[in-house]
Amino acid sequence: MLGFAIRRLLSTIPVLFIALTICFFILRLAPGGPFDEERSLPENVLANLQAHYHLDKPLIEQYFRYIGSVVRGDLGPSFTTEDFTVAELIALGLPYTLILGGSAFILAILFGVASGIISGLYQNRSADYVTSATVMTGLIIPSFLMAPILQLVFGVQLEWLPVGGWGDGSIAYLTLPVIVLSLTHIARISRLMRGSLIETMSANYIRTARSKGIGEKLVVLRHAIKPALLPVLSYLGPAAGYLLTGSLVVETIFGLPGIGRYFINAALSRDYGMVLGTVIFYMVVIVILNLLVDLAYAYLDPKVRVR
Repeated sequence: MLGFAIRRLLSTIPVLFIALTICFFILRLAPGGPFDEERSLPENVLANLQAHYHLDKPLIEQYFRYIGSVVRGDLGPSFTTEDFTVAELIALGLPYTLILGGSAFILAILFGVASGIISGLYQNRSADYVTSATVMTGLIIPSFLMAPILQLVFGVQLEWLPVGGWGDGSIAYLTLPVIVLSLTHIARISRLMRGSLIETMSANYIRTARSKGIGEKLVVLRHAIKPALLPVLSYLGPAAGYLLTGSLVVETIFGLPGIGRYFINAALSRDYGMVLGTVIFYMVVIVILNLLVDLAYAYLDPKVRVR
């Protein structure tokens, strides 16, 4: 198992390298720069800034210099946030993003699996229609539209919850952003669980278990739920990555001090270092999460063997 994990990690290095290369050149070739402002800087000040950050060097030299820094574990300085490196800014925003994304991840699993089981067991009945219609609302309405709707209803009109900010980090401040971030994934997990459970309940071994006189409840709990979870498990790795990257919009709308907010501000101000550092961080997280899903899949499915 350890050898399999190491091989999978090594195989992702070329993918990370190619993705980083594409992002680097797209950023540098796009119009504008980190020191372009409405009021132009004096030429000598601009020249000193470009020399300090090596922006006066040829583009290919900048690229290899940056790749060398990344290999050494140095994501470089932020171009627009003085006295902070990219790693320090990521470290500042990471706890908030992890709390937000982790809470949304748990909520999506709990409600997605539960609603999928209900829909699968009561296929084409009232419970299936009501549950499916409810969870699909989160998939139909995008987060950038759902967020202001919930803010208007629960924050402005009913005054039950804060409309934004981190505050003291209590549940009240997290409720709306966590709900908005998890709704899409609740719907997708629910649909996966429903379809997988319906297929599992028609399998031969389920009919065999019923023929032995095992009660329907035990059949579902002991024989159906575990194999039905496999498609959901395959989705959880990308879903966790989507929750982190999807928090860009949610953190901006609700004014949360996470990595997403730093990334949006960096993109708007052409902070090359912060944008690339955030991209690298997200890519590494997604690779690790997908590896964990593969290992868990091999554990849950006896037909899967790691060779």
